[in-house]
Amino acid sequence: MNICVYAASSTRLAHDYYRAAEELGRLIAEGGHTLVFGGGADGLMGACARGVQSAGGKMIGVAPRFFDEPGVLLKDACEMVFTETVSERKMEMDRLADAFIALPGGIGTYEEFTETLTLKQLGQHRKPMAMLSTMGYYEPFLALMQHTVDAGFMSRDVLSLFTLCKTPEEAMAHMTDPVPSVSPEPSIRGYNR
Repeated sequence: MNICVYAASSTRLAHDYYRAAEELGRLIAEGGHTLVFGGGADGLMGACARGVQSAGGKMIGVAPRFFDEPGVLLKDACEMVFTETVSERKMEMDRLADAFIALPGGIGTYEEFTETLTLKQLGQHRKPMAMLSTMGYYEPFLALMQHTVDAGFMSRDVLSLFTLCKTPEEAMAHMTDPVPSVSPEPSIRGYNR
């Protein structure tokens, strides 16, 4: 399967974030899957790609053409698809992907994941979705989502459309054996609620 990973490009993060991203990449490759990612050479994107490389796996990078500058993209290690805009990039990544994992990231990662989650809520796809909450990174996001439900702005069913995972192994388990698309309780692997 093609697994799309949304992730930070920052080079200023704690070491554990990079280690988990690289481990996820290695697991993707060892499972015979292909990484679909933003093509970045740095940050968690680059770490995940290095993990795929270390296990001899395949990658498809998707990037807007204006990112094509020295040192920005990992072009020599993967198939690269260029788009004209960031919006086209997201559409192409979604088209190529069979499943989605969000690693810790900033506003771009949030936006990519929540748009894909919105499309799932609207019935536009039924692909597995997970957030890798390294060092508890996405716990505040889950709290915000729960607050959104509690305040009546969102159906509780939305919480069952993705899985919050503590480890790369849990995230990959969800990709290959996902919980049903809609269930009465949120699916949060590794988290007791």
